[in-house]
Amino acid sequence: MSYRAAGQASSLRNPSLSGSASTQSSALQQRINEKKRELESLRQLRDLSGGLAGQMEQLEEKLGTLSDGTEAVAAVLANWHNVLRAISLASAKLPKPKDVADPADEEPTLPQTLVRIPMQHIKPAPATDESSGGATIK
Repeated sequence: MSYRAAGQASSLRNPSLSGSASTQSSALQQRINEKKRELESLRQLRDLSGGLAGQMEQLEEKLGTLSDGTEAVAAVLANWHNVLRAISLASAKLPKPKDVADPADEEPTLPQTLVRIPMQHIKPAPATDESSGGATIK
């Protein structure tokens, strides 16, 4: 009888095994689908991260340019005190007019020219006649 009881027990387990196999198969399929969705999300994340990395590299280049420009502006601003001091010294050394006939006709005294610009290479502007309302340029 013990042999028969063991045979009956194994035949009773078979229907339950086939039911658990289908449950296990659906659980595995569900997990596979979940992993596929996760893989797709990771691919999207990789693509977006690559785009972000490219944008960060462009930002780095622009910040490098901005930094270079800022250094140039800082150098110019650092020299302004020298320029203003030179203008002040030139203005302080202006000769005072000795005899002024009419203060209304007096032109304001300007400091000496600090920068000389060569005018030989500049073409003269076209002359206009006085009937058109403009002054003649010579």
